[in-house]
Amino acid sequence: MERLSLLSEDQVRAVQRQFGTPTFAYDQKALESQAQKALAFPNAHGLTVRYAVKACPAAGVIRILNRAGLHIDASSGYEALRAMRAGVPAAQIQLTAQQLPDNLADLVRQGVLFNACSLHQLAAYGRLFPGREVSVRVNPGLGSGHSNRTNTGGPSSSFGIWHEHLDQVLTTAAEHNLQLTGLHSHIGSGSDPEVWQHCARLTLGVAAKLPEVRRVNMGGGFKIGRMADEVSTDLCEAGQPVADEFNRFAREHGRKLHLEIEPGTFLVGNAGAIVCSVVDVVDTGQQGYSFIKVDSGMTEVLRPSMYGAQHPIVVVPATPEQRGQGEYLIAGHCCESGDILTPASGNPEELAPRVLTEPRIGDAVFIGGSGAYCAGMAAKNYNSFPEACEVLLGTDGEFHLLRQRQTLDQVLANESLPAFLSA
Repeated sequence: MERLSLLSEDQVRAVQRQFGTPTFAYDQKALESQAQKALAFPNAHGLTVRYAVKACPAAGVIRILNRAGLHIDASSGYEALRAMRAGVPAAQIQLTAQQLPDNLADLVRQGVLFNACSLHQLAAYGRLFPGREVSVRVNPGLGSGHSNRTNTGGPSSSFGIWHEHLDQVLTTAAEHNLQLTGLHSHIGSGSDPEVWQHCARLTLGVAAKLPEVRRVNMGGGFKIGRMADEVSTDLCEAGQPVADEFNRFAREHGRKLHLEIEPGTFLVGNAGAIVCSVVDVVDTGQQGYSFIKVDSGMTEVLRPSMYGAQHPIVVVPATPEQRGQGEYLIAGHCCESGDILTPASGNPEELAPRVLTEPRIGDAVFIGGSGAYCAGMAAKNYNSFPEACEVLLGTDGEFHLLRQRQTLDQVLANESLPAFLSA
């Protein structure tokens, strides 16, 4: 049976009582601790750590990590603006986007760094800013991740310019007199130091052909152990072979390259949790299952439904007391058969009951490991459920509101009826 992490039982009850449910709760101390671990990533000639803001875009989280010394990786023009509104200087933001933003020129003029992810993007930037510096994202031909959905490198990934197209990169840059001073690659989520070293070697092989490159971004994707039997990436172990490769490159090419990394999950994944409530308890007979229905689900945490991701789950009784245990599935509140929070590991099509405290309607339920790719990647407003509340457990031991719960009026704010339907 899983045990509470991040919050105590009393704190879980306090969130439920003070803010209602479902509510995301983040821990400032945990965020700052993970930031310091990332800033200690081994490097040969300098390091910049960029927070992948898509993991959790709450302004309070962005500000805490930025004040801890982290810069920002933005995956859209909107994320870049969001980070700036949270107080991040434009010069500390790098934009690496699948979709070229309409306001690219304005963002760059304000100081945002641009990382071209395709030949089309590189040419578009060159037309806007001929003669300027630019970074390019290259797919080095290697990927690492627990599924194709978390693999951002290799031939099955559309991210970045395929490494065999480097001549076209150089031609496009020359046409617009661009200086290719930055190189970016990202292989996906993985922890194997040998894979990171191999990817660094491949990426630096590209850098060797780009004589103006001064900084190399290796991306992120450092795995964290959400479940008790999962192991988190040891950044020193993963990073040392990368630093060794950068030293080797300096000896062979006379260039000391600045290293950048872009962790997201590593920084915030275990620094956040969802507090929700039991709304019903049902079963499907002796040959079936027992279900705990909660007032959360894919509207807050989509990962289990997408790829069978695992999150620690704990039932917290409304009042401290001893109860029995049983095997239960956790069902979300959406009218959707796939809204199950306890799938088999890596297989959203299979069910895997958990041993949990006997639930009663009104009890709180803690869903751990929910700081990354939950609030920022939710199926919010499905079944018209409002966006959840977000709070921060500060270093003062108090909970502070980061985002109010959405109202139905806010959900419907941008809808309109044409005249012929309004009568």
